[in-house]
Amino acid sequence: MMAAEKKRAMGRGLSAILSESTKNITSAKDEGAKEVVGNILEISIDDIFTNPNQPRTNFDPQALEELAQSIKQLGLIQPITVRKNGDKYDLISGERRYRASKIAGLKTLPAFIRLANDQELLEMALVENIQRKDLDPIEIALSFEKLIEEIQITQENLSSRVGKDRTTITNYLRLLKLTPIIQTGIRDNIISMGHGRALISLDNFEQQMFVYEKIVREHFSVRQTENFIRTFKNPKAKKKKPVKELPNYLKRGLKSFEEYFGTEVEIKTGNKGKGKIILNFNSQEEFEKIQKLLE
Repeated sequence: MMAAEKKRAMGRGLSAILSESTKNITSAKDEGAKEVVGNILEISIDDIFTNPNQPRTNFDPQALEELAQSIKQLGLIQPITVRKNGDKYDLISGERRYRASKIAGLKTLPAFIRLANDQELLEMALVENIQRKDLDPIEIALSFEKLIEEIQITQENLSSRVGKDRTTITNYLRLLKLTPIIQTGIRDNIISMGHGRALISLDNFEQQMFVYEKIVREHFSVRQTENFIRTFKNPKAKKKKPVKELPNYLKRGLKSFEEYFGTEVEIKTGNKGKGKIILNFNSQEEFEKIQKLLE
C-alpha cells in the first residue's frame, strides 16, 4: 500500500491523554510540565490564535491549496509550534501549515507546546525523546531540528549533547528535505531510512516520487535503489550486470531481517541453494545495535 493512501498525523501514543492534561499548565514550574514540554500533542485547531505581528502576510493561495491537498491525504507531517496562553494557544511558527490545515478541514493539529520559562526543560525533554526506542527516523529528525532551532546550537554541539556523531545527525536532518509522501513512507516502514537517504540525491520531488514508487512496487533493497538512481541520473554510464532477482521466500526473509535489525540487509545466492546474508551498518552505534540483537 502506498504511503499516500495512509491518512495519519504525527500526534500519537500519549498525545490525546497529554492534551487533556495541559489545561492547567501554563509554566514550566507547574506540575506535569515535564510531560508536556518537548512532546508532540494533538490540540484543537479552534484553540489556536495566530500572531497579529506576523511579519509574513502574503501567502500564495495556490501553494496553500496544494499543501492542503497533501494534508488531506497524509495529515500534517511537521508539527506547528505554539505557546500556552491560558486554555488557548498562540501560534509561534507554522502559520502556512496552520492555514492549509484549516482549508483541509482538520479539527486538531500536532504541535510542540512551549510554556513560560521552559527553555532548560525543553532541551532536556527533546534530548530524552531522541533516546527513546520507539521513535521513527522522521520523529528523530524533527527532534534534532527542534533542538537546533530552539536551543540555537550547532550540529557539532548537538552531537555531544545527544551522544550521536555529527554525520548521523546530518543524515537524519536531510530526511526532512524529502516530499511528505516519502516521509510518511519512512514513518510507516514502507521504506527504510537508507532508501530515504538515497532518494535525497535526486534533483526534484517528481524524480523522488518516480523512484519511490518503483522501490515499493519492485521491493528494491537500499543497494538496488542506489544502483538504480546512479543509472537513472546518468543513463549513458556503463550498465552493470543486472542484479539477480531473489525468489519470493528470500524476499520475505530479507524484509523480516531489515525490520528486525533496523538496517540494510543483503542476500546473495549462488548455485544449489547456497548463499550468504550481509548486514550493513553506517556507524559504531548501528554496529553495536546489531551485535546486541545477535547476542
